[in-house]
Parts: sequence; C-alpha cells; structure tokens
Amino acid sequence: MGETLALRPISRAAVPEALKKAEHYRLLNDPEQAESICLDVIEVDPENQQALVVIILAISDHFGSGRRPMSEVPVSEYLARLTNEYQRSYYTGIVRERRARAQLRHTPAKHFAYDGLREAMEYYEKAASIRALDNDEAVLRWNSCVRTIRQANLEPRPKEPELPLE
Repeated sequence: MGETLALRPISRAAVPEALKKAEHYRLLNDPEQAESICLDVIEVDPENQQALVVIILAISDHFGSGRRPMSEVPVSEYLARLTNEYQRSYYTGIVRERRARAQLRHTPAKHFAYDGLREAMEYYEKAASIRALDNDEAVLRWNSCVRTIRQANLEPRPKEPELPLE
C-alpha cells in the first residue's frame, strides 16, 4: 500500500555547513528550506543556539504569508531554549514585532498591531539594558517600532467603559 518515508539524520560534522545553508535559504526568502534544515540540525544537536535562532526567524518569516511552519513545536518553545538572556529577549521581540506587522497588513483593527509592537518594544528595552556596548540592534528595532506606530497612526485599544455595579 503506502510507502513509509523516514527522515534521514545528518551527521554532527555536517552541522556548520547545514547552518550556512539554512541562513542562505532565509536570505533567499525560502523559510521552508531554512526551517527544514534547522529541524535536521536540532535533531542531532537539540541545543544548538544558532539553529534555534535561525528556526525562530524562519518560523516568524511565515507570519502573515498564509504558509504554515513545518515545525510542530511552537516558536515560544524554541525561544525558551535560547540560553543567552539577551538573545531570548531580542528574538522574542522580533517574533512579537513580526506578528504585529502581519496584523497591521491583514487586520482592520489596528490596535492589535499597536499592542504587539508595544509588547515587542518591552522585549527590546530589556535586551538593550543587557546588551554589549557595541550592540545597538535592540535600539534599532525599538526605533523601527516607534516609526511604524507614528507612520500608521496606531493607537492603543480603546478602554472599555466601566459598568456601574448594581
């Protein structure tokens, strides 16, 4: 009847070159290939930090595209496995920002995008507070969020009126 297809493991020695390919595919706007390669790397080296970062970025590349990530693991689980506190904060901000930007493109209720960008900014602020002196990437992302909020005239969700108690 149906043929059973099995994944083939890569060798540990192939991990560095595989990660180069994954980054290359991300740059070519092919997040599916990048994600697939990272899944192979994570299979043989579950805590590989570079693979975790690339798969986080590849999954978030899907936001708003209508494509589904290949991974069965939610992006939050990959974020939690990052061992560097700066990276965990920074990449959580990236994920929140990308989700908010997808909402801005596809959702008429723009306050959702505002909320998401503000949430991303909180993570960027945390990352900026623990960054190396020569690393301003979290500051750059913060500024990008501010500019988007201003340019799109985004505002927070209106407060719901309090109902009087009976």
